[in-house]
Amino acid sequence: MSRRPAGGSRFLYDSFDAAAARIEANERVAEERWAALEYRLGQIEAALERFEKRLWLGVWGVAAFLLAKGVETVLVALAK
Repeated sequence: MSRRPAGGSRFLYDSFDAAAARIEANERVAEERWAALEYRLGQIEAALERFEKRLWLGVWGVAAFLLAKGVETVLVALAK
């Protein structure tokens, strides 16, 4: 068992495990990428929900227009 000299930085005497440091760095990068992906997917889902609302508004608008035209036609036919 070797004894470390007193004083100084522990980094001068402890071994550096490059593989573990590389793995930790890759894990942090993967976590950040995953968080960014989740954020972006949330934005896409919100945009799709807004689009769906607009689409249904258009569908109901067309249906209301056609219904109004049909009622107008019936009323004009009854007035004659």
